[in-house]
Amino acid sequence: MAHIVVSTVLAAPPGEVWADLSNIASHVEWMADAASIRFTSDRTDGPGTTFDCETRVGPLSLTDHMEITRWEPGRRMGVRHVGIVTGAGEFRLKPLRRGRTKFTWDERLVFPWWMGGVVGSVVAAPVLKAIWRRNLRNLADRFT
Repeated sequence: MAHIVVSTVLAAPPGEVWADLSNIASHVEWMADAASIRFTSDRTDGPGTTFDCETRVGPLSLTDHMEITRWEPGRRMGVRHVGIVTGAGEFRLKPLRRGRTKFTWDERLVFPWWMGGVVGSVVAAPVLKAIWRRNLRNLADRFT
């Protein structure tokens, strides 16, 4: 299992960050590895929302099937990965002084045997961490 945690400080209060973050379709605008999002449920926000995210990392491409499992406006969004790569992740928002927000992205991912299983997760973790750090810089740019 790959356990990846990245965080940053955003120059906006949690409510403003949540207003942007809760628009799941817009994640492709700041996530370099998310090529497209297609909703597979009638709903597009809140628990039970399901979607397919076309994910690209270098030459690798896969469809990540996800379900929103936690939805706490201004605080937390949880997701379960149910496709080729399985696991769970969470975005957490913590209010800071001067109207800022600490944004933490925490993921635990399991890779199938044909993607290297445990060895694949060891190799993938630093690559994904670097990509997600860039994603957080992109997200931060939305609030400057």
